Amino acid sequence: MKFLDEAKVYVRSGDGGNGAMSFRREKFIEFGGPDGGRGGRGGDVIAVCEDGLNTLIDYRYQQHFKADRGSPGAGSDKSGAKGKSVVLRVPVGTQVLEDDKETVVADLLRPGQEVVLAKGGDGGHGNAHYKSATNQAPRRADKGYPGVERWFWLRLKLIADAGLIGLPNAGKSTFLAATTRARPKIAAYPFTTLHPNLGVAMLGAREMVLADIPGLIEGASEGQGLGTRFLGHIERCRVLVHLVDGLEKDVAKAYRTVRREIAAYGAGLADKQEIAVLNKCDALTKEDAAKKKKKLEKAAGKPVLVISGLTGIGIQSLVKKIFERVAKATPMNEVEADADDEAFDERR
Repeated sequence: MKFLDEAKVYVRSGDGGNGAMSFRREKFIEFGGPDGGRGGRGGDVIAVCEDGLNTLIDYRYQQHFKADRGSPGAGSDKSGAKGKSVVLRVPVGTQVLEDDKETVVADLLRPGQEVVLAKGGDGGHGNAHYKSATNQAPRRADKGYPGVERWFWLRLKLIADAGLIGLPNAGKSTFLAATTRARPKIAAYPFTTLHPNLGVAMLGAREMVLADIPGLIEGASEGQGLGTRFLGHIERCRVLVHLVDGLEKDVAKAYRTVRREIAAYGAGLADKQEIAVLNKCDALTKEDAAKKKKKLEKAAGKPVLVISGLTGIGIQSLVKKIFERVAKATPMNEVEADADDEAFDERR
């Protein structure tokens, strides 16, 4: 299945049904009076968060969603049926944005969470509604109220415990494949990874989700390479694992390049906990590995772990370290989702 993390959709709720103008007509009843019922309410357009989905690919082939209109009222004070609603099923971590692509109207973080994107129009009143002591035979019936039409952007931000960052060819996909059952594409050229990959790492009975994103290069924040659009997938991560290629001539420069692009992206990524890792030590002598580790520690200002994703050297130590950091990190606050829903309801 192709990965798609952004889609634009058009939604239109259903119009309300028209009210009925009717008078009671029965044998031996001379003055029946008005009995026209009101129209049914139009259907809503609802976004629902569902577990088991990990892409927005369905919304590449269908962008327009329209709910049914309500049925008209009828005599004998019968109200019309409500129009059928339309449900947009989206993965966990999907944000719903206004057409300006900046205003977040909902952040769907939990399975089962839902938000009404477009509320159906109310049904019109029938003439029975207007009956009074001074107007006993009203001939007024209202038309249904129109529905709402809007454009929205859907943006998926994957939810993972730890995110893998680094320059292209730093060995992120190799590390993901070595620690999880994920099978990302691995090759000896830059930008092998073109979209984020997820994997579940195990440590005893504990589980942890790792996210591997495409590599960053200098100028990524200005659109160079694949840009920084995929950094959104690690905004929710508790810990960042920064892999540096041990074959780089200047490992300190490689580290600083990625950190600059993360800082330029913003969204609090630069403040997240980070584990610095020197990868591909199997291709280095012990002396070279020690020198590059010392240089990288000076640039990062923190201890550096030395591993080889290919041969497995240091992998278990790093996995344990990630589990420890994730356990200590503050989990994502899902209360924000409820706040987003309330704010959206107020705006409607």
